Amino acid sequence: GQNGGGSFMLIYVICLIVLGLPTMIMEFSVGRAAQTSPLYMYRKLSGGRGKWNLWGIVCLIGNIALIAFYAVVSGWILYYFVKFLTGQNQDFGFEKMITTPSVNVTYLLFTLLIAFVILSFNLQGGLERITKYMMSALIVLMLVLAVHSRMKEVGVVNTLVGAMNQAFFTLSVGMGGMAIFGSYIGKDRSLMGESIHIIILDTLVAVIAGIIIFPACFTYDVEVTAGPSLLFDTMATVFNNMAGG
Repeated sequence: GQNGGGSFMLIYVICLIVLGLPTMIMEFSVGRAAQTSPLYMYRKLSGGRGKWNLWGIVCLIGNIALIAFYAVVSGWILYYFVKFLTGQNQDFGFEKMITTPSVNVTYLLFTLLIAFVILSFNLQGGLERITKYMMSALIVLMLVLAVHSRMKEVGVVNTLVGAMNQAFFTLSVGMGGMAIFGSYIGKDRSLMGESIHIIILDTLVAVIAGIIIFPACFTYDVEVTAGPSLLFDTMATVFNNMAGG
């Protein structure tokens, strides 16, 4: 909505293929070759050369930045989930939530606790196992919502930069995160194939989300260029106006 609608989507898909795919394959390759934490991957592969140690630290900082973002947003979603579950979903909004420190901190801590418990069972026994069920449930839920739900003009440079940023952001590439998963990929699996599967599924979920959110925006008169609050304001309205919401 902020970056030009259909024209943004076209450039975004091109960026996924031209930029995201090779970067993901590269990061998987580093992870599979090193078989260790991103903090030590480059040092191990370079034979301990000092200048490569810096990139491990960069990866660590990048992943800390990612968790700082995702943990807060996950806390917001958890807050909305609890509100709907307890029937208190008629009198709250995105702005009110993000300006209430007690809500943000409390649900951030809950999110980190849940993440800690899941990760204590290791990557494959914890994260991979629960993600299989949660992503399957998410896709089913999104399909149900897509059935239920019935360019702004921006500069070319802004659209291109926005699409490039989104391509890297949505795939979480460039900061060592994918290298962690790459270290668990067996030698018998094609890194190209794995990367293509991830890009296709990631894009499928994003497109279905668009099918849910944008028609709902026009149905319930929500501003489509609202940014981060768009998801929360739109989906709260959709759930409030559907049976079983």
